Amino acid sequence: MIGSRDVQLMQVAISLAMSAEREGNLPIGAVIALDGEVIARGQNSIWRPGTALTRHAEIEALRSVPEELWARSGTMALYTTLEPCVMCAGAILLHRIGRLVFGSSDPYGGVGQSLSSLPPYFQERLSLCQWVGPVLPEECDRLYMRIQELEDRR
Repeated sequence: MIGSRDVQLMQVAISLAMSAEREGNLPIGAVIALDGEVIARGQNSIWRPGTALTRHAEIEALRSVPEELWARSGTMALYTTLEPCVMCAGAILLHRIGRLVFGSSDPYGGVGQSLSSLPPYFQERLSLCQWVGPVLPEECDRLYMRIQELEDRR
């Protein structure tokens, strides 16, 4: 289900997650690839440089996609270290991303538990997007545990 290039791209997302944590944010990173090449990157930045709670890694990556490439969104793949939340899943589906690969499940805030309850429009979009995960849980689950620790301290 995942290949060596998928693992490499997930490693880039993990590196972005670690960068986010060093900057005082939650350790979550995301990349968007087209034809196996990174075209956009994002990392969680909800707390630094200032509070902006919509600055999730996936949203930041989506914002970074060059406008001229959106016509090919169905062939793009988004790699994220953590199962997307409801907001990010909605954005991924609205942007018609063709494939989502996530590193760690998020039973607390991830959309996975509610995918079967999405409204019809989003169910249709979901049927067009391949969801793969969790992949690399040995690395990404550690990031998820640090997210929980950081959230508990706030």
